[in-house]
This record gives sequence, C-alpha cells and structure tokens, in this order.
Amino acid sequence: MIVATGATGNVGRALVTQLTAAHVPVRALTRDPLRAGLPSGAEVARFDPAAEPADLAPLFEGATALFLHLAAVGDHADAVLAAARKGGVQHVVALSSGIIQEGADETHPIHVAHADLEERVRRSGLDWTFLRPNAFAANSFQWADQIRAGDTVRGPFAGALTAPIHEADIAAVAARAFLDDGHRGVAHRLTGPTAVSTEEQIHTIGQALARDLRFVEVPPEEVTEDMFPHIPAAMLPTVLESFAELVGTAPEITSTVKSVTGTPARTFTEWTRDHANDFQA
Repeated sequence: MIVATGATGNVGRALVTQLTAAHVPVRALTRDPLRAGLPSGAEVARFDPAAEPADLAPLFEGATALFLHLAAVGDHADAVLAAARKGGVQHVVALSSGIIQEGADETHPIHVAHADLEERVRRSGLDWTFLRPNAFAANSFQWADQIRAGDTVRGPFAGALTAPIHEADIAAVAARAFLDDGHRGVAHRLTGPTAVSTEEQIHTIGQALARDLRFVEVPPEEVTEDMFPHIPAAMLPTVLESFAELVGTAPEITSTVKSVTGTPARTFTEWTRDHANDFQA
C-alpha cells in the first residue's frame, strides 16, 4: 500500500491515477474526500496534518511507502513521518525542488522550505527518494484568469527560459521510484525536454485553444500579486528576482524522465493539449 499526501494536487492526482491504473494499492489523503474526484480504485481518506498522532496513525496501517508533498503537510512533516514509520512505512518519495543544488542561494525561501523538508525526511530514519523538479508546466495556470477574460496576457520577463515539466512525468518518476529497485537514497532532478520562453508558452497555450494570444511584457516594478496567484505575496519579490535571472539563460534540461520511466518527457505543447479545457471560460 502506497499512501499519497497532496492527492488532489497536480502531481498527487496524476500519481494516484497512474498507480490505480497499474492496480497498485494506494490510499489517497485529502482534506475533503467527498470532493476529491479521484479514481474509484483508490482508497480515499480524510487527512488533517495538524491532527493528533493517534488520529494520524490509522492512515498508515498496512502501508509500506509514502508520497510526501510539502504543500500538503506544511509544518507537520515530523508528525506525519513519525506516524508513517509507526504504521510500517519504509520508503518516502518526497516532492522537493530543483532549487536545491550546489551553489544555490540557501537563503531563498523556496530553498529553505524544501531543504528543511528533505532534512526532516532524512532524520526520520526512513529510506528516501527526492524528486527535484525545476519549472512546473502547471505554473501556467497563473495566466488562466487572463486567458479566460481575453486574448491579452500581461506579465514580466517575456524572454525568461524554462524547461517546464508535465506533472504526469513527475508522477511517473515517483511511481517507478516506489516500484523499482535502485531509487532509494537518490535525488532525481527533473525537467521537461525543451526550453520555452514565457512568451512562447502563451502562444503555445493559444494554439491549443485555437486562439491568437498576445503577451504584453510588464516591468517587474509594475507586477501585481494577481499575476502570480500561486505565490505568497511576501515571497513574490524574491521570486521575481529569480525569474529575472532566467531571461536569455539556457535552462537545465535533464534526461531523468526517460532514463527512469523509459518514455521521453512530455513537451509543453502536449501539456497545453492535455489542459486546454482548464483555460476555457
């Protein structure tokens, strides 16, 4: 039995879907099971990471592995890991961040949060695998409201280059890390297959929608919080500084998805086709 936190998030939902399709027992944890909309083959359980240890323990009965998502456990990783270990979990696959690498700014808030999560997993005494994706293709949902409202998208750094990764590919690597040997004690760096600029992403979404979308570049000092709804307001200035460094700089591109899963990483074009309906009014 694999227990998945963050089961209704982009990566978690893809992982639960892939595991159930492969007939792997999975217990999907979510705050609201009635609204989860997860595959019928998954066992869905209510999850409150701030609950008392006695209430967390039953979630891990009969489980041998855990998918750990920082956004799902917040400041309660230690309690969740302790309950998992007590329940019989032996292996944790943790969704971390590609910002963790040699030479990184260790004061960056995203680095701080994910480095702390990794350290807590190590201290738990459980076997671990860390997934360190760089840019998520799903970050493009930040433009969804603007795209639903019209054909013009405003934002900074038209030339910022990333290699966005499809959440299904992150999930596929997670699944193989659970099911195959050789992934324990390994940190997998994950990216999409090609570099795409911010402006190119907007145009690619437009092609999936059969619309001619236009990107209007906004100076960083004029960026408003609603342009990045997925980023906490206090973190936005630091994140914008990071984005500025991506302009005209070739991003890291890894072959990890193919080497682990046997299938090449999906392109950003494929992601837009898979999610075209999510941008419709």
